[in-house]
Amino acid sequence: MRDLELSSERVAVSSEEPPRPECAPGLLPSQARVWSPGVSGLLLARYYLPRGHALTRGNACQLLRDGVEAYPAMLDAIRRARRYIRLETYMFLTDAVGTLFGEALAEAAERGVHVKVLYDAVGSWTSRRAYFDALRGRGVDVRPFKPFNLSRGWRHLLRRDHRKILVVDGEVAFTGGVNIAAHWAPEGGAWRDDVLRIEGPAVLALERRFGATWRMMFQDRIHRWATGLRREARRLTPIRRGAVGLAVLSSRRGIHRAYLHAIHRARRSVLIAAAYFVPDRRMVAALRDAARRGVEVRLLLNARSDHPLLEFGTRAFYEKLLEAGVRIFEWQRGVLHAKTAVVDGAWGTIGSFNLERLSLAFNHEVNAVFADPRLGRQLEDSFLTDCGDCREVSLAQFRRRPFWHRWVERLLYACRKWL
Repeated sequence: MRDLELSSERVAVSSEEPPRPECAPGLLPSQARVWSPGVSGLLLARYYLPRGHALTRGNACQLLRDGVEAYPAMLDAIRRARRYIRLETYMFLTDAVGTLFGEALAEAAERGVHVKVLYDAVGSWTSRRAYFDALRGRGVDVRPFKPFNLSRGWRHLLRRDHRKILVVDGEVAFTGGVNIAAHWAPEGGAWRDDVLRIEGPAVLALERRFGATWRMMFQDRIHRWATGLRREARRLTPIRRGAVGLAVLSSRRGIHRAYLHAIHRARRSVLIAAAYFVPDRRMVAALRDAARRGVEVRLLLNARSDHPLLEFGTRAFYEKLLEAGVRIFEWQRGVLHAKTAVVDGAWGTIGSFNLERLSLAFNHEVNAVFADPRLGRQLEDSFLTDCGDCREVSLAQFRRRPFWHRWVERLLYACRKWL
């Protein structure tokens, strides 16, 4: 029991306010704090979240940067599992990292842990099927989400499972942008990303998202109905681990609405890190309006994307945003894959949702949205640290880009709904 209490305390410490660096690159202008650290999470939720996005209170959260921090924590949770593991990911590649996770999952299954793994068939198309067969032989229930099948139409092919969820024993969960692949492993040269480690009642909300996708794919309607009844009958009493309020959102429109509502409510700052940024008109209008009313609006975007065409599709929006006073920073070290935002250092979100058409119209996504000034300030400090590794884009400089860049940008802007 004492070990459990100490473990809970270590995670809860991560939600305490860290010291802010005095001369951090890209530090926000000196302004009065919008909210005090002791402000009620319920009050923040009512201010920043749309109606219907109720918070699950009593969570302890830890912000993990990149695979260097996320993978050891995730593997440690898997190795400590006693009852069950639920893993849902877009990419489960059979490289060094995938092999490491596969071995940990197989060892858990062999000691009696019930292990379910759901990976996206398109996202993991390069993986060796023989490797997954070997995991099944060792007791891991691993299945692909919507294998490639053109006979069911393009819409079936486009609707992918883009979520990243790991739940262990209903006690600890991880969500964010990190997949199971070596892209996120090396320090310094890795893909830049964020993961949120969660203990508390919100873990069950993430587990329910996994369960809903699993039942939708692999169980008939009668079985889904009966399983739902059994789940309601054995509903667990949530155990509070901390003080952070979280809303787990899996509706694409709901996540988009949460972004817009928070930006409209912003009073000091809007900081968004977006791996893929092809926003709709409402998002562009919200960012421009916030900048014009004096809010510090910063976008952290890719200088070199893993999808080269998206670079031009994203830059088609630069001039309009820069003219309104939005500041744009381009990530220079590797690939930016984070999908995070923080508003006023109090509202924030971490998850799999990208600000582009596929996430909004097709993909299965999940984001954790929080209203907490301590965790918000951690995410804000992380964002500002990243700005030190970026090149800021100026309006005058951007207007001097080559003519052929403008031509490609206009072409991709016209096709933005299909990017």
